[in-house]
Amino acid sequence: MIVITGATGRLGGQVVERVLQRVPAERVGVSVRDAAKASGLADRGVRVRTADFTRPAGLEQAFEGAERVLVVSASMVGSQAVEANSAAIDAAKAAGAQRILYTSHQAASDHSLFGPQPVHAATERHLAAEGVPYTALRDGFYASTLEYYVPDALETGSFRLPADGPTAWTDHADLADVAAAALTAEPDVDDALDGVSPPLVAPTTWDFAGVAEVLSELTGRTITREVVDDDEWVRSMAASGMPQERAEFTLGMFRAARAGEFDVTDPTLERLIGRPATPVRATLDRLVRQHA
Repeated sequence: MIVITGATGRLGGQVVERVLQRVPAERVGVSVRDAAKASGLADRGVRVRTADFTRPAGLEQAFEGAERVLVVSASMVGSQAVEANSAAIDAAKAAGAQRILYTSHQAASDHSLFGPQPVHAATERHLAAEGVPYTALRDGFYASTLEYYVPDALETGSFRLPADGPTAWTDHADLADVAAAALTAEPDVDDALDGVSPPLVAPTTWDFAGVAEVLSELTGRTITREVVDDDEWVRSMAASGMPQERAEFTLGMFRAARAGEFDVTDPTLERLIGRPATPVRATLDRLVRQHA
């Protein structure tokens, strides 16, 4: 059986759909916090079990009978996230999983300027120490992150953001295809992704100045890029209602980007999915049409 956590989330949900295209539903199980949200999967024959990474006692039954488990990283920060991810990995091992997969990040590092990356690095170490064949999927930065910034730029005509740097914005659909191929042990995938994977990223990088240029082309309007001082940006976000802690957390993304942490390309993703990666322009075109 293949078991996928976070199956009602944006990435996990797409992974489930792609796995179901490859294997019968009775070979697929999902671990979710709210079984009601997965009722549609249950109706299709998928085994649905409720579990929470922060309550380890219930995890092993969710992974029962699993040959492969995909642990989608917990939506928490800091040590709590490491503990939650590690609990899920421990439970997958206890359930007898023959391979454990984890959605890490291309920039995973103890020394990253962006908070999630030390979490991923610590989780990767825990996973490697389990003594079970594993895959740390070093996913590229989600292109969906642009959804937080593009609508405002379309409204105001400008990206007023801290200094950034080139980022290999990568689409959820492409990453889901890779994860599904790894979960179903498609030919050569285990060898390519055994242990810590190469960066699973789009083949081009974009900073917000480049994104502004594409938006200008798509809309026929001039969308500019204005660099805002870090402290000024945090204050403006706090004034607009964003919690101070969240604003400072988000600032880390910009600091890491301008330090070059996300300026990485690699052919592995396109080779494994057998097609070109989804271009940033397609993401931006969708956002423009949604805003129209």
